[in-house]
Amino acid sequence: MIKRIAPNLRIAQSRAMTHECGLIFAAMKEHYFDDLKVGDRFKSEPLNVTEKQLIEFAHKFDPQMFHLSRKEAERTIFKGLVASGWHTAAMTMRLFVQTLNFAEGAIGLGVDELRWPNVVRPGDVLTVETEIVDLRPSRSRPGFGIIRLRNVTTNQRGEIVQTMLASAMVPRRERFGVPPSGGSE
Repeated sequence: MIKRIAPNLRIAQSRAMTHECGLIFAAMKEHYFDDLKVGDRFKSEPLNVTEKQLIEFAHKFDPQMFHLSRKEAERTIFKGLVASGWHTAAMTMRLFVQTLNFAEGAIGLGVDELRWPNVVRPGDVLTVETEIVDLRPSRSRPGFGIIRLRNVTTNQRGEIVQTMLASAMVPRRERFGVPPSGGSE
């Protein structure tokens, strides 16, 4: 359960929010459309990728041999177990959402580019850098703004494992009667 403790902060009431890396985040700044400007960049905390998670995701959503079995994956072009690109996308989404923590969430409007230039393997540690590339008020929903963003997901070696260009609709401060915060982080 989330409890509002200030206009732009939330804190986990029943349990701390914990990443696999052991970092605990008790309070995160909420972001509104009005807090952002073109060129803003946000970097996520790290996320460890485990073999168990990789295989469980593949069993449910992408049951190909190079995602399911270490032994069988050794005989493929990848020469070892790799995460599904869709798993990489899901982990990226998690890190993006946790980092920007949009008030009332972000409504995805579409992805124009999604690329996986390098594979994700068990033991990799992922981070996401989000750049705001465009902003405009929504014409049809005045309480919202449209953001265009670029997410770049990297592993612990700095190799890019996913790039994504997308658009989302996020709430404006005045929709909730929240005063301006004085800018972005």
